[in-house]
Amino acid sequence: MSELDILPAAERASDALDLFTRASAGLLRHVPFDAAVWTATDPETGLVTAPMLVENLGAGEGCAAYWESELLEENVLPFRDLARAAVPVAGLRAATGDLPARSARFRRLLGGQGVDDELRAVLRTGDRPWGVVSLFRMGGGPPFGTREITLLAGLSTPLADHLRRFARFAGPRSEPGDAPGLLLFDEYGEATSINEEARRYLALLPEGPSQPTALGFRLPIWLIGASLQARAIAHGHDRGSARIRIRTVDGRWLACRASCLSGPGGRPGPTALVIEPAPAADLAVIVTQAYGLTPREFEVARLVARGSATAEIAAALFVSPHTVRGHLKAAFAKTGVSSRGELVARLFTLRPKPAPTGPASWPSS
Repeated sequence: MSELDILPAAERASDALDLFTRASAGLLRHVPFDAAVWTATDPETGLVTAPMLVENLGAGEGCAAYWESELLEENVLPFRDLARAAVPVAGLRAATGDLPARSARFRRLLGGQGVDDELRAVLRTGDRPWGVVSLFRMGGGPPFGTREITLLAGLSTPLADHLRRFARFAGPRSEPGDAPGLLLFDEYGEATSINEEARRYLALLPEGPSQPTALGFRLPIWLIGASLQARAIAHGHDRGSARIRIRTVDGRWLACRASCLSGPGGRPGPTALVIEPAPAADLAVIVTQAYGLTPREFEVARLVARGSATAEIAAALFVSPHTVRGHLKAAFAKTGVSSRGELVARLFTLRPKPAPTGPASWPSS
């Protein structure tokens, strides 16, 4: 059993959703499963974002309940722990000593849906999670074994590398003066009000699992996840950030940030979610991560974008000019450019550029 016959098909993927589809089909030949969820994640926060592939599972309210359990309940094998684990893959039955009911998610959701075992994985490069995967076995199937866990672990970094390469394409700029969208949720997580700007942004999001609202629109799982994360922070379940970046169908980037407001007596109250064009600095970070730049290489590139000379950069970073030139050489090689001007254009001007390797377009769905 080897991941080597799965990766060639994945390498031919045209976008992230196609990557998930190809990887899932290839994996099924080696690791039998009855249902699956593959989704991209924001590499800084680990929250789910587009695209998401759901196979043989309900993609509406059940999907929302799954992510609500992930963020608000104490569970076995949360993705945030797997992202930091030495091996970013684990099976529920193996982790619970064949007692999956130790997991609140299994007791409340999975067991009632006929799930016998869940195999979870984080697709990561270094400490950055670019996607997560859940495989499910139902109907009395055997638990996922050590060899299957090892196989999926071997796919974690190669698949994450492919996912991050799609983020190299920054797409068109947002129009000047684009106003932020605002979406409000009550203390129970129900959407209660929305402005017209938010409706316009929602119409630009790619298709995917969503949940109906009383306001007459369907809310994508990714935005529900950001709102749930804000509630988790307010209730002390997490200290992470409730923010994601999403690519629109016309190639623009949106930044979505959720915050839980204070209610009577200081208790957590409604949640506000702001949707707006992602600022240049925000996108520069994700694009440099997509190229695999180190923090110091990114800092050197940022100072180059400000017009600093080599000696000025060296003084600002307390390193030698030779070290600065070394960081620049590494950044040139990773981004496929040969000059400072090209480096700044690729990383900071947010215009689409052909990447040195990888597919030729960002996913459209």
